[in-house]
Amino acid sequence: MATRRTLKGEKATGEEGMAAIVPGTGAKNDCGGPAVPGSIITKLLLFTLAMVVAPLGSYFVTVNTVFSGNTTFAGATAAVVANLVLITYVLVAIAEDTRGQEEVKKSQ
Repeated sequence: MATRRTLKGEKATGEEGMAAIVPGTGAKNDCGGPAVPGSIITKLLLFTLAMVVAPLGSYFVTVNTVFSGNTTFAGATAAVVANLVLITYVLVAIAEDTRGQEEVKKSQ
């Protein structure tokens, strides 16, 4: 017969050794504020918008003006722009992470 192990943050209650999950007993943020800062949410939303608008915009701008109706090259341009947005997001995230680590070191 299988038994259920309780996870960290869960309370085991019930009759005859049955484990019941008590809602609202999970991990909480220590400082009482939101778990994710608003600046990070803003950056994520901006890069999400850029990931949709930039490739589509570059495709429709280049298909008739630059490549004279050649959709293959315009699609390749859109793919390159999408990759540039993604690389930029990763670089911004890395810079933010290193900035956060430097602030922690200064506070210690």
